[in-house]
Amino acid sequence: MDYMEKARALRASEDRHYNCFQSVLLPFAGELGLAEERAYALGAHFGGGMRHGSACGALSGALMVLGGLGFGEEEARAFLERFTRDHGSTACAALLQPFQGEGTDHKPFCDGLVYEMVAALAELDSRHT
Repeated sequence: MDYMEKARALRASEDRHYNCFQSVLLPFAGELGLAEERAYALGAHFGGGMRHGSACGALSGALMVLGGLGFGEEEARAFLERFTRDHGSTACAALLQPFQGEGTDHKPFCDGLVYEMVAALAELDSRHT
């Protein structure tokens, strides 16, 4: 199973909830030397913008993976700039603002952010190795 297949399986799981951070981190756990259960535990409090609407979990997970794969400040800055340009903010609360009060499910939007981050990491990783 490749990174994206793993991320899709995590987001579709009905047996266990995987937040955005965990859904980005777990597909790369093996490459980072982490058991999946350890990666799951590490990401437990990064969902929902660190549980209070702060930094997007998908982006935070991507930054952790970047560091773990040995990428430096330049790649991290590029991730942050691209994310901000494409989405207008890095804050979970701001990103989910359009879904407030509408009764609209934000999960498809968050899934898209997870898949975007996993795809970008997979591309970087394939060029890095």
